[in-house]
Amino acid sequence: MWNQIVNDKIFSSSDDLAKQVTKWNIFNEKVVFTNGCFDILHMGHIDYLCKAADLGDRLIIAVNTDASVSKLKGPSRPVIHEDTRLIKLAALAFVDAVILFDEETPLELITKVKPQVLAKGGDYTVETIVGADEVLKRNGLVEVIPFLAGHSSTAIIDRIKEA
Repeated sequence: MWNQIVNDKIFSSSDDLAKQVTKWNIFNEKVVFTNGCFDILHMGHIDYLCKAADLGDRLIIAVNTDASVSKLKGPSRPVIHEDTRLIKLAALAFVDAVILFDEETPLELITKVKPQVLAKGGDYTVETIVGADEVLKRNGLVEVIPFLAGHSSTAIIDRIKEA
């Protein structure tokens, strides 16, 4: 349905994604992994994801399913359906793969994909990032990327409600 370039970046199976990562590894491409809800894609997300992409050659984004977003953020979230969130992220030129995950954390996916770099936003520390131990044990890198001040989905939603 969507452009083939976008479709080719959307993975429905962790096995297929792991196979793709193996291909990238054959060519010594450094794989960066991050995850999140990305409910309302805003400048803070773009800034964070660009910086994550700069840490390697390939960027994978694991996206919380609608059900997991509701558990994390409350029953009024997400605002944007999971399929739309995947397509918007896959359409970004610097993104190489997107995949949904429904578990409480992406640990299983991180363990299977084995990225060389794990990146998270500024509200984390290396010690609180799920999967950090697994990446560090393989001599990988774990990076905390500072937030771009003044940008959040919650703030945008609150402004819309006030209007």
